[in-house]
Amino acid sequence: MGGGREHQKLTSISHKTYFEPDMQIDYLSLKNFRNYARLELGIPTGPVVLHGENAQGKTSLLEAIYYLATSTSPYTNSDRQLINWQVANDILPYAQVGADIITTERIMSRVEITLIMESEGTNRFRKELRINGVSKRRSDLLGMIGVVMFLPQDLMLVEGSPSQRRRYLDLTLGQVDDEYTEALNKFDKVLLQRNALLRRIAANYASKTELEYWDEQLAECAGVIIAARQRIIRELEGLAQDYHHDISGGREDLQLVYQPSFEPTVEGDGQQSFNLFGMDLHREMDAAEIAPQYREALLDNQKEEVERGMTLIGPQRDDLRFMVNGRDLSMFGSRGQARTGVLAIKLAELVWMKEQFGAYPILLLDEVVAELDARRRAYLLEQIKHVNQVLLTTTELSVLTNGFLSTATLWQVEEGQISPINSVDA
Repeated sequence: MGGGREHQKLTSISHKTYFEPDMQIDYLSLKNFRNYARLELGIPTGPVVLHGENAQGKTSLLEAIYYLATSTSPYTNSDRQLINWQVANDILPYAQVGADIITTERIMSRVEITLIMESEGTNRFRKELRINGVSKRRSDLLGMIGVVMFLPQDLMLVEGSPSQRRRYLDLTLGQVDDEYTEALNKFDKVLLQRNALLRRIAANYASKTELEYWDEQLAECAGVIIAARQRIIRELEGLAQDYHHDISGGREDLQLVYQPSFEPTVEGDGQQSFNLFGMDLHREMDAAEIAPQYREALLDNQKEEVERGMTLIGPQRDDLRFMVNGRDLSMFGSRGQARTGVLAIKLAELVWMKEQFGAYPILLLDEVVAELDARRRAYLLEQIKHVNQVLLTTTELSVLTNGFLSTATLWQVEEGQISPINSVDA
């Protein structure tokens, strides 16, 4: 498997334009990324269908686009796994994802992310980001290009662990909120330092007074994180409820319930208030109101945390629950209800991202359509028809409607090579 060493260039494969250029990738370049040794590919607007057997490179193409927009893979935390197998054993293997992108301001920019092994024989890779040839930070990507990715394993948003739901919130917020990303990264580092100090205090190697500095740092970051999570969950819920109501035929009402391990309140007295929509007002608090309450909660829990050698409250233990008609989907919902809940929140995410960017993000659908029944499938395809750029993978073209196929650019993916499929072949 793999794309070989030859240079592949596709710039004129059925380059149909159905929408005015908005936020999009115009041209994609890959070097030593997953299945692709080298790929140069012009990407049209409108729907693009990537057809082929499993393990041929369809998912890798979507992953590359997601990685370019977020500098994060939706599948792995290990950069080494992104390296094409043919160069994995080189002295200093590297991979590169690059693209010419068109922003909402109709500006064409060149974005490149290069992974380079830090030193021979290690598994650590250095990530270099360049925009128009100039070295930049990850935060400089914000606002340039947005993506929403829909995967079969997104069902784990309902059925999986709290860490998977936190990761979903982190990846989504990370595309639009640089302050959130900085606070999250700093929180993780401070949390390690504070937990180490708690263990030293328990062993009588340090004093409790040393916690004051780390508590202050942790509280400042936690305020930003909790406020942002409260806000996005509230906004996604409002959008998802409409989709869920439509898909369920009006029989079910969806609620997204934020379950922080530490719950700030408007008055700071632990008594929750309620607004007209039945949502407690603590979900509308800002970081400056949350931070001092969290700092106080750390003091209240200090004795137990020292005994256990770990921080017991904070964003690292938050959860998000999907409720339908007052019942938790993870415990009482059917598989079909779980799929409806996930479909609703992903469509809500698409609209939410549009509101943040002022334009639809790129939509990536990886083998999702085949997982849905005919009714949900038709609903999904109808809802995304106005998205400027959609890339969809499938092993079976027959799962797509004739109407959708007639408007789409069709590509065959085989061993890291991409070729056009004309409508007669399809």
